[in-house]
Amino acid sequence: MMTFKLLQRPNRMIVAVLLSAMLAIAGCGSANTNNVSKNAGADQAGTAAPEERKLSVVTSFYPLYYLASEIGGDHVEVTNLIASGVEPHDWTPKSQDLNKASKAELFLYHGAGLETWVEDFMKGLSADSAVAAQAMSDGIELIEGSEDEQGHAHEDEHAHEDEHAHEDEHAEEPQSAEGEAGHDHDHAVDPHTWVSPKSALVLAENVKNSLVAADAEHAAVYDGNYAALKSKLTALDEEYTEKLGAATQKNIVVSHQAFGYIARDYGLHQTSIMGLNPDAEPRAQDILEIAKYVEENGVKYIFFEELVSDQLAVMLANEANVETMVLNPLEGLTKEQEKAGVTYLNLMQSNLQNLVQALQ
Repeated sequence: MMTFKLLQRPNRMIVAVLLSAMLAIAGCGSANTNNVSKNAGADQAGTAAPEERKLSVVTSFYPLYYLASEIGGDHVEVTNLIASGVEPHDWTPKSQDLNKASKAELFLYHGAGLETWVEDFMKGLSADSAVAAQAMSDGIELIEGSEDEQGHAHEDEHAHEDEHAHEDEHAEEPQSAEGEAGHDHDHAVDPHTWVSPKSALVLAENVKNSLVAADAEHAAVYDGNYAALKSKLTALDEEYTEKLGAATQKNIVVSHQAFGYIARDYGLHQTSIMGLNPDAEPRAQDILEIAKYVEENGVKYIFFEELVSDQLAVMLANEANVETMVLNPLEGLTKEQEKAGVTYLNLMQSNLQNLVQALQ
């Protein structure tokens, strides 16, 4: 009996030691396996981020920045050249803007004479720049800026004996005041296409096509984002058509001749204090004639815009004894709008609301 007990104790000790060793080995193996898995996951996560390359896009002004950002989503990095609060007609590029565009892969500008600086700008890009520059207004039926637009208030009063004289003599028309002021933005056409949802649909498709051409890898994403945006723009176009079509008053008086595409697309008549360039100075006679037109046609509001002075609009409103209201040319955001998260679509909706109120 004594011998049995002595032999059994060492066996128990050996078993305990062996079990401890096995558990330790198993624990180490498990820890090592977990560490390997974690390290592998970290390596995978670490290599995934650099592989997610974003397409570098530079846009000339806000509407294109909005469209490129919405359609490009997480796969593009969009930089807008013109800062918030700056009127595009007054803007000229600087060396830092050339540097931004030179390093980009895609430069989207509107065209149709809006960016009068674009030709020299492209010549100033660095020699090694591979940026692709494309005009987004291609495919939009443009309005001739030198012609009397959309049932001008005075077209019957100022009929010319020589039908060709209108092309050479602009001083007789209030809308042509910029021509006699000799401004340096000589628009052959009205470039303000983006104020109309119908034109915005074309701009959006052109932006999408440009992104796809530059980054085919993410074409499906761009197509999907474009489809979502197209649905919103189409709904907005239908709302413009319905509400403006139902308006009994069709005449709008604006400070800046920037709403010809809304007038054409939705059956309105635009009369402007200034011409295509918002810095142009009208004659005193033009102000008096438009004030008379406002009174005779029951116009209740004079529209002005936010990025330029409202002095002339207020002067005309006082002369005609009517009120003023904002009609945004959508060329850019104010700093306050940018901070508040206001978007291009928000401004398009606000414009419609103000038009409906003014045309009641």
